[in-house]
Amino acid sequence: MTHAALSRPAAGPPRAYHFPVFERVTLDNGLGLIVSPVRKLPVVTALLVGDAGASAEPAGRDGVANVTARGLLEGTAERDGNALTEAFEHLGAGVFAGADWDVATVGLTMLRSRLADGLALFGEVMLAPSFPEREIARLRAERLADLLQMRTEPRGLADEMFARFVYDPLSRYARPEDGGPETVGALTRDDVWGFYQGRYRPGQSTLVLVGDVSVTEGVELAQRTLGAWRGTAERSTVPNDTPARATRAVHLVHKADAPQSELRVGHVGLPRAHPDYFRVLVMNSILGGLFSSRVNLNLREAHAYTYGAFSGFAWRRGAGPFVVSSAVRSDVTADAAREVLIEVERMRAEPVNADELSLATSYLGGVFPIKYETTDAIARALAALVAYGLPFDYFDRYRDQVRAVTREDVLIAAQQHLHAAELQLVVVGDPDAVREPLTAMEFGPLLEYGPDGVEITREG
Repeated sequence: MTHAALSRPAAGPPRAYHFPVFERVTLDNGLGLIVSPVRKLPVVTALLVGDAGASAEPAGRDGVANVTARGLLEGTAERDGNALTEAFEHLGAGVFAGADWDVATVGLTMLRSRLADGLALFGEVMLAPSFPEREIARLRAERLADLLQMRTEPRGLADEMFARFVYDPLSRYARPEDGGPETVGALTRDDVWGFYQGRYRPGQSTLVLVGDVSVTEGVELAQRTLGAWRGTAERSTVPNDTPARATRAVHLVHKADAPQSELRVGHVGLPRAHPDYFRVLVMNSILGGLFSSRVNLNLREAHAYTYGAFSGFAWRRGAGPFVVSSAVRSDVTADAAREVLIEVERMRAEPVNADELSLATSYLGGVFPIKYETTDAIARALAALVAYGLPFDYFDRYRDQVRAVTREDVLIAAQQHLHAAELQLVVVGDPDAVREPLTAMEFGPLLEYGPDGVEITREG
């Protein structure tokens, strides 16, 4: 019996997508409020985003933003940490807090029936945290333990050292986002309290409510729970994002027991609000942002140097790094780095082909609606609008902006924003196995460091 060959059905036109409707209000105390009624399920997410990220930390207090954000959930004037945790659990609410480079976020997701009680407890956390000395000491110790583990693990060490070697030593971006051992170890409860008092203020904060709640009800609840909040703060400044070097260099971090090399290649990138964002987004997807990207197909599929290689721009208010990352066998470290350079130069030299562009834009446009199917995801997206000062029709225009990128746009983005002459090559691995091949590349001067990042001077 024979069967006629079956052909794959052609893709239909993309279906229209509209980001959930939302409204913006400013309360009398200056607190921003965004309410997005999403009635699919009886669930509501409340997320407060404030200008209290690592970029706002006082000099010498690296890490205080993270400890402060996490410390909010360790107790209030009315309840200790255990009682607070039990109160949230009794409501069936999932609560979280943390800080990144630009903002701090505190949020919870709860059933519609527990909304009033949940927001009342949320207000208690925001307006009356106690920051118990014992819990601050525990958070400090946890961060120090994380740093110790990172220093022994090549991947985390490579990420830390890449930032250190790419940015000017005086830049906050040159140091770990959540602080290093020297500053975290010195943090006190007074530092945390001072950061809270200085940065957690309604005029630099926005409450986002998403889910089974109306705008009118959202305004009423926000006023009831956070209307008494007072205080002002200046908007934090963007950190210095000056590069450490204007020319290439190889930075070899000694890890003698490493069975493979962690490879990082990159330079200072772009701020999130850059007008070329969509061009760069599509360009990077083709270069190394997708599994089918050029870098991954080269290093993984063509040469079997690695299980995966990817590139990305870290988006921040300031210029975050552009980096190509991979872990490769020690004996092919220099070869893998050379192939990365070839792909960067090829991206700058000629337009991508139509299939590559179509695959990248189809993926970015197609996966976009899937990202925002929960109240938590929608709330975080709206918080990003606030954090980066993006236009409020950004999400409705996203797919059109992606599809509008042309092959010529990708080439322009590569030529303008991939700085081949400024690339820094960072390798964490066995120096005896990789030193000679890296030197033979003639990529730039070879600088060597211990695991602590202190430069090693080699005789001869």
